[in-house]
Amino acid sequence: MGDVELDDGRMLHTYDTGGGDFVILWHHGTPNIGAPPAPLSAESERLGIRWISYDRPGYGGSTPSPDRTVASAATDAAAVADAHGVDRFAVMGHSGGGPHALACAALLPDRVTAAVSVSALSPHTADGYFDGMAPAGVASLGAALAGRAAREHHALAPGDDDIGFLPADWEALSSDWSWFGGIVAAGQAAGPGPQVDDDLAFVRPWGFPLAAVTAPVLLLHGAADRMVPSVHAARLAAQLPTAESRIIPSEGHITVMRHAADALRWLVTR
Repeated sequence: MGDVELDDGRMLHTYDTGGGDFVILWHHGTPNIGAPPAPLSAESERLGIRWISYDRPGYGGSTPSPDRTVASAATDAAAVADAHGVDRFAVMGHSGGGPHALACAALLPDRVTAAVSVSALSPHTADGYFDGMAPAGVASLGAALAGRAAREHHALAPGDDDIGFLPADWEALSSDWSWFGGIVAAGQAAGPGPQVDDDLAFVRPWGFPLAAVTAPVLLLHGAADRMVPSVHAARLAAQLPTAESRIIPSEGHITVMRHAADALRWLVTR
């Protein structure tokens, strides 16, 4: 771990597992912090993977950046990689981290070797964006479409309990993927501000064309996901010229991560 100071004076809190020769830069979900995915540590060690990552602005130990776009992640990720002595790397992101991983693939083409995006939103469109999405997601992202004041007001109001998790997702959160509990609690510790910033970035223009991605991309998504319905993976695939899609039957937003070890094996062969 360590803090990286950026040219604009902001600080990013970073993580580095230190082992392995194949580097993956992890992009965390919303609202999480950037600690690399511990449930994948055994497979990572077997494959010789070194994880580097950072708390997105406002989360954990990183300075807020309220007007950030999804594209901003590329500049931050490049600074983190430089600080850790890494030239070329793969990227992987889950949920809210998926769009940020794709930003790196689009905007750092000479550095990013391949990308995995898991359970990720697609760019906002007026047509069908909320189809199949659970009420809590519709409410929070719908508020973001109305602007910062509306999204901040929504953050202070009682929320809908239906966030879109399957019973199997809840079971995973109390067993093999209980790791999420700690990083979500840490991600929420500073209040709703960073999650508000994420949602605003997701529904605004992302700041790069998906068609600019030339590195191989794997889109991993649960077919039964209601937090981010799998139609978003289909929309991403239609715009990413190098994308391979794996839509896993019956899996949800969390249980799809049980297939992440396969995604790691895909990454290290690219």
